[in-house]
Amino acid sequence: MEMHQIVDMDNVASVIAAQKAMPGALLPILHAIQESAGYIPAESVPMIAQELNLSRAEVHGVISFYHYFRQKQAGRHVVQICRAEACQARGSAALEAHAKAVLGCDFHGTTKDGEFSLEPVYCLGQCACGPAIMIDDELHARVSDGKLNRLLQAKRGAQ
Repeated sequence: MEMHQIVDMDNVASVIAAQKAMPGALLPILHAIQESAGYIPAESVPMIAQELNLSRAEVHGVISFYHYFRQKQAGRHVVQICRAEACQARGSAALEAHAKAVLGCDFHGTTKDGEFSLEPVYCLGQCACGPAIMIDDELHARVSDGKLNRLLQAKRGAQ
């Protein structure tokens, strides 16, 4: 089931108008749009480029460079798995493989039911307690396959 959200382009325009005079306005604008819409809609790129006197390619380049920015709607819950060296040394690669198998999607993907999106992250600040993950805004340390399964099940049950 592919999720589609209608984006309020008037809201996007107001975000741009409110922040375009700031020095270095592109990143704050992108963050605000994603906060509001859940992702950066493709139709917002020409608006941003025009208002900031940038090319569409420059705007798209920033969006695609930073892993934080999404170009499509995320699932109801976002699961981030730390891929930094400390977490890798504590088993995050195996946890990553387990998460991909359980969710049935790769990084930057969303489950077929639209419940979960899986994202890589490169440090959650839990280096001594890895592997670490974040689900939505909740940080979890020392995550095993079993613990991940329980956390995902709890999120599925919290509808």
